[in-house]
Amino acid sequence: MENWKFALKSIMAHKMRSLLTMLGIIIGVAAVVIIVAMGTGVAKSIEKSLAGDQNNVQVYFTAFSSSGTAFGPFGTASTEEPILEEEPELTDSTLKGLLEIDGVSNYYSSISNIAEVRSGNKKAENVTITGVSQNFFAVKEYEILAGRQFTANDYSRFSRMIMLDTALAEKLFGSIENSLNQTISVNSNAYLVIGVYKDPKAGTAIYGMNSGGNAVMTNTQLAAETGMKENSQIFVHVEDVTRATEVGKAAADYLTKATGLKEARYEIYDMSAMLEEFKSQMSGVTLFIGAVAGISLLVGGIGVMNIMLVSVTERTREIGLRKALGATRGNILIQFLIEAMVLTTLGGAIGLAIAQTIVFLLNVSKALGERIAAEISIPVVLGSLAFSAVVGIVFGVLPANKASKLDPIEALRYE
Repeated sequence: MENWKFALKSIMAHKMRSLLTMLGIIIGVAAVVIIVAMGTGVAKSIEKSLAGDQNNVQVYFTAFSSSGTAFGPFGTASTEEPILEEEPELTDSTLKGLLEIDGVSNYYSSISNIAEVRSGNKKAENVTITGVSQNFFAVKEYEILAGRQFTANDYSRFSRMIMLDTALAEKLFGSIENSLNQTISVNSNAYLVIGVYKDPKAGTAIYGMNSGGNAVMTNTQLAAETGMKENSQIFVHVEDVTRATEVGKAAADYLTKATGLKEARYEIYDMSAMLEEFKSQMSGVTLFIGAVAGISLLVGGIGVMNIMLVSVTERTREIGLRKALGATRGNILIQFLIEAMVLTTLGGAIGLAIAQTIVFLLNVSKALGERIAAEISIPVVLGSLAFSAVVGIVFGVLPANKASKLDPIEALRYE
């Protein structure tokens, strides 16, 4: 207990020097905690987005060249070899056959395109336009906030109707209500706004990757306008998420056989595997960035060691007097180790307080997104304080050892 009093007394006797010594520790702890908190918030947001789609398994067509280069739904790989088979046209009767597969409760098909959307003098660039089949809203958890969905007539007549997400509606018209029955331009083509929907993923990290907004129209109209196939992307809704991969593969095999493909085939995106891969990659990225920020902790530790060496020199007579009065080498060693540990732990606590304040401000201001909250966990709090204490002990060993080895007679003679 006496050593702790000595440590606090020494720190308070040189307030400015102690604060400057702790600065590296303060910055290091604050940086690491903030980075980890932001990484945790973004990771949880994306995990929530991906987990929400685990019941919807994407089935896509893939063709292979003779060299084995894959052609997937998000583009083609560069190759000089010809594609062996073209993507087949999927008829309604073929798609309805998906419902006969054990575990499939529903399905929808879609195609997508990027467009510029205008309304008067307002515009939104890089808007994702998705052409959807009629059962899209029966599968997706979208809430219709205003207006109506597409009807069978909208599909058969290739109607120029469109539905906007809340963000795009507010961007172009100021409010959801004002957007209904308005005409907008999509890549210079006029469309009537018939509804506004809310995506449950809105505000999450993965949703925020598309800053332009989102809109949906019938897949028949988008296919007619762009020349794409109406049913390029198929999503089967699986009743039991634990069977998602199994049922998805059954759906892919069914479409491959039903369309008579020989070399090419249909495959699936395994959302569960993607989620696990994402978790692994996100942990690695956060760890790496945190380690880089943690370098400042080591720099701070070196600063502590330097100041403690200076302190040993300044307090040589005090050390000699304590030894003359019976203090052992171990007593002196422990005293200086405790001083170093108190210094770094106090710096860690201040850094943690600063980090919590910044994280609070980030969350209040929604700087990371509407539904992304930076999060400081208990293990991070305890870990940062423990690491600060360890830094103090490690970098305090040399000064403490030097102090403990001082000869009491020589120390008392020191001026």
